[in-house]
Amino acid sequence: MEYVKLGRTGLEVSRICLGCMSFGEPGRGNHPWSLAPDRAAPMIRRALEAGINFLDTANVYSDGSSEEIVGQVLSQFGHRDGIVLATKVNGRMHQGANGAGLSRKSVLAEIDNSLRRLGTDYVDLYQIHRFDPSTPVEETMEALHDVVCSGKARYIGASSMYAWQFAKMQHAADRHGWTRFVSMQDHYNLLYREEEREMLPLCADQGVGVVPWSPLARGRLTRDWDERTERSQTDDFGKSLYHDGDRAIVDAVAGVASVRGVSRAQVALAWLLSKPVVTSPIVGVTRQEHLDDAIAALDVELSADEIGRLEAPYSPRAVAGH
Repeated sequence: MEYVKLGRTGLEVSRICLGCMSFGEPGRGNHPWSLAPDRAAPMIRRALEAGINFLDTANVYSDGSSEEIVGQVLSQFGHRDGIVLATKVNGRMHQGANGAGLSRKSVLAEIDNSLRRLGTDYVDLYQIHRFDPSTPVEETMEALHDVVCSGKARYIGASSMYAWQFAKMQHAADRHGWTRFVSMQDHYNLLYREEEREMLPLCADQGVGVVPWSPLARGRLTRDWDERTERSQTDDFGKSLYHDGDRAIVDAVAGVASVRGVSRAQVALAWLLSKPVVTSPIVGVTRQEHLDDAIAALDVELSADEIGRLEAPYSPRAVAGH
């Protein structure tokens, strides 16, 4: 396994981040395809044995049960000081007032709830899951700063938003002497490259680590365009992200993979890993081969010609994933 610094921090993370949205009690939340504890545990353990030290979850994944499963497995097989544990806040966790968002009340309540479910007294990276337009950025940034000062989080990060929103939040932190975001978890893959316009150059300039979500485009980049899976048929959010015009990109991935004699997943991940701004793609796994492909992608170095073939079919599209 390879390790790199997360942005300009001294924190070392594996070049592959294990995404834990696919772990959770199937009856909780809106992910019927998620893996129950008995199936999730071997996946997490295998990732740890392979040297993956970076795990990403969120309070909303399977209504909190993803955090519970991750915490249980880490308590059995993980060495806490060697693990970089990340979770997120913003999504709705209960009905009624203050059940979601980035108010001071929500942030301080949800970090405690996440720590309880994870069975730890701190997370390494506490991320805002989305921008909250209904809460002043100063309120959110001060609350996150207090979370860090209390020792409940080592660093803070952000997820999909417009570059101007991210810059505004960083500016608020700088102006008041509060903790800055060290990472950006954004939607970035061969089928969606709009982040290359503003967000990724901003992160490169500011030394912010980039940990893309959906690096395989919900699996679209790993199979024929018309092939369906259980997840693709029930993932309403995923259906809104991509369109039929992306078929040519999927075909290009298949072509490069065939010539190389490797899987399509390895090619798609190798493309992401070739981008200097990318720290660690977040890879979700539901089968052993998913994890094996992610690890093997570290050994695939694409040529400039291959990268050009993969990128050529792309066309601009509307912002998606915020």
